Amino acid sequence: MSQANPKISTDQPVIRQLDDAAINRIAAGEVVERPASAVKELVENALDAGARRIDIAIADGGKTLIKVTDDGCGIAPEQLPLALSRHATSKIDGTDLLNIHSFGFRGEALPSLGAVGRLTITSRAVGQDAAQIAVAGGEMSPVKPAALTVGTVVELRDLFYATPARLKFLRTDRAEMQAITDIVKRLAMAEPFVGFTLRDVSGGGEGRVTFRADPESGDLFDALHGRLARILGAEFAENSLKIDAEREGFMLTGYAALPTYSRGSAVAQFLFVNGRPVRDKLLIGALRGAYFDFLSRDRHPAAALFIECDPHKVDVNVHPAKSEVRFRDPGVVRGLIVSALRHALAEAGHRASTTVANATLGAFRPEPVDAPARVYQMDRPSNGAMRASYQAQAPAPGFADLGETYSARVEEVAEAPEETPLERLPLGAARAQVHENYIIAQTETGMVIIDQHAAHERLVYEKLKAQMAKNGVPSQALLIPEIVELSEGDCARILELSEDLQKLGLFIEAFGGGALAVRETPAILGEVNARAMILDILDELADLGSSQTVQARIEAILSRVACHGSIRSGRRMRAEEMNALLREMEATPHSGQCNHGRPTYVELRLADIERLFGRTT
Repeated sequence: MSQANPKISTDQPVIRQLDDAAINRIAAGEVVERPASAVKELVENALDAGARRIDIAIADGGKTLIKVTDDGCGIAPEQLPLALSRHATSKIDGTDLLNIHSFGFRGEALPSLGAVGRLTITSRAVGQDAAQIAVAGGEMSPVKPAALTVGTVVELRDLFYATPARLKFLRTDRAEMQAITDIVKRLAMAEPFVGFTLRDVSGGGEGRVTFRADPESGDLFDALHGRLARILGAEFAENSLKIDAEREGFMLTGYAALPTYSRGSAVAQFLFVNGRPVRDKLLIGALRGAYFDFLSRDRHPAAALFIECDPHKVDVNVHPAKSEVRFRDPGVVRGLIVSALRHALAEAGHRASTTVANATLGAFRPEPVDAPARVYQMDRPSNGAMRASYQAQAPAPGFADLGETYSARVEEVAEAPEETPLERLPLGAARAQVHENYIIAQTETGMVIIDQHAAHERLVYEKLKAQMAKNGVPSQALLIPEIVELSEGDCARILELSEDLQKLGLFIEAFGGGALAVRETPAILGEVNARAMILDILDELADLGSSQTVQARIEAILSRVACHGSIRSGRRMRAEEMNALLREMEATPHSGQCNHGRPTYVELRLADIERLFGRTT
């Protein structure tokens, strides 16, 4: 910055009209950021053409070859040159830019790709002969006949050869291939009835298949569940909840994972608007807000959510890559996501992720690898035989006295009424307490280990929340209102939330200019640094589009109260107390995880336990 005006020359500036080649390269800089961007545009074109199967071949991370083959409607020979012209598209007529039902609509992708690479399009429309056109660095060749059965083949070679400076900013072949795979998987989630194949042909030939998703069948939810199991894994499908809700013209469908199936980052969050994959701050903030009470700040929920609405209620033309959207009524969308997810989580009751049990089984030390596998053939005894065996193996007189020196106690098996045996209940019947902290319960299909302190803490916490929701959050008036100086924009933004903050016991009002006055704070928080709290709320608004700062602080206090008011570790519990705790867990939503998202119990199936001991049945 040695010059006063470094970007302005001393001569009078002259306005010039750029030529088409420069215009296309500039447009390519917005549309085609990297090879994954080119794959996204070409696969979306195939989907818009009605393709049922799409094959993507990639070489050297997409730098030397991107080839997309589909069985869509194809392009007529006389329209191929027009397809390579800027702002030429078959998807809209230009009269209503909000009524968009397709992935693409700008008509920029193909000419942009042709401006920075060597692009060849071979296509055959129904009832017409196949034809081919090529463009390299913006120079178009004439249309010529070609051989093709159906659909379209788009081949892009030497991406950015016309703008070699862009090549220096690309990452390694492996990183670019990973980005392409992520794009294809997102589009495959959006279209479960379409088959996708991704191949790496870097070494020539047919290459190797790195991702394959065959077309799913059944209704929408069955197809989506199968596709998510294929992409995100069977564990996600097994531990996810079906989401189906509607509010004021917005429909929300998809699957969201249990809180105990959380991730260390937001890599398993997939959001779609009218079938279009998006990374939108409002939607991510709503998803985080729905799980806010069930996960600690370093854990992230896993979900695949689809929002469908009238195209006029959402603007998809606000980002060059169409990865962000703008809703006409964002509050409705946020409320729909939060309420639908919380309702589904509440209906899940005490359910916890099966991955907890899998991790527990995996923690057992296996036999040495070089040791021969041992299998014991044993018949599983009947219930009557087991009862007779228990009686025959009753402890000798005096043996029970030794129990005082051990940290485990065995409760006598109480005979339950014939119509309601405890073992048939989800969490079974309490059989023992280990280390005065863990309850061992028996179910029909295995056993359950319960952390008594974590479980009761969650139960007390839910009761406290219910009481506060019913009676409201009491506030305490400040003797002298605290004045917080902000910019006028920040002040206006936080005043928009004043009604919501009042429900949480925080009363604020404008104080002129960019200042606001904090008159009352939540009583449960005690002495509060009002300025720091206001700034934290603003930071969350900027980051996620919403704020749970006040609610988080209140519920953190409730969590601590619940911790101190719950059954402590080290307390001995009678059989009836343990069973009462299990029954209350079964009746209380969210009791499957503690206040920090950790599981409150682990369920082990009998078949898995027998496998640990080398038994087969």
